[in-house]
Amino acid sequence: RQRVFPQRDESLRFNLSMEVQPLTEQVGLPPCTEVLGAPVHIIDVDHVLRLMEQWIRERRRSHWIAVTGSHGALEAHKHPDFRAVLQTADLSVPDGRWAARVAAKKMSCATQQVRGADLLSTFCELSSQKGYTNYFYGDTDETLTLARERLTAKHPGVKIIGAYSPPFRALTPDEDAQIVDMINQANPDVLWVALGLPKQERWIAAHRDRLKTPVIVAIGAAIKFHSGKVVPSPQWASRVGLEWFWRLLHEPRTVWRRALVY
Repeated sequence: RQRVFPQRDESLRFNLSMEVQPLTEQVGLPPCTEVLGAPVHIIDVDHVLRLMEQWIRERRRSHWIAVTGSHGALEAHKHPDFRAVLQTADLSVPDGRWAARVAAKKMSCATQQVRGADLLSTFCELSSQKGYTNYFYGDTDETLTLARERLTAKHPGVKIIGAYSPPFRALTPDEDAQIVDMINQANPDVLWVALGLPKQERWIAAHRDRLKTPVIVAIGAAIKFHSGKVVPSPQWASRVGLEWFWRLLHEPRTVWRRALVY
């Protein structure tokens, strides 16, 4: 069920890398606090993109980014083992308005929210300009295909070099090894993992040392938003912290427990 797309021109990649001005200094990590035990960095999208570019250029190891909202914070509060997983992330960005507000108040600074869907779209635009490559892992074949088509139409020239929808069951050791090998052979700059929280975070923590990808992002439902199968919340809902209510109205069977209980 793998979707493999035309490979990038390696000479183009070389030329693009030559055009990028070298960094005069390392991009530092932003301040970090905790929300119910989950680490949350005070950061905006531009800073995230600069860090991602730095990690792609260095290509020393796999770095992973957690996209943390109220769901992730409450999971970390309830489950110490999941909290330990989140603490292995190189960067944990505040996806939800609630998490962003709490983190900003604790650090006495302005609220910054980095929505996963916005991060994916903004990086795709950067990818279309600089040739960075993307690989999607998770969700369904239909969702992945629709997301690729819509993102390509929105960001002409974006490099989406592959996608894979794993079986909705536990993988055998051989299947797991084949998936890792498949991703490594594709050699993307960024791997977007959409297995849903907390499964995607656990998967990344368990596989990061075996993956050659310099940046791995736990993207959650962002793939669904960009596929058009789920209607993203409007800006007003985000501003007043009612994204959860919007999703409850549009995906009651999927998010009712998270929205009403959490």
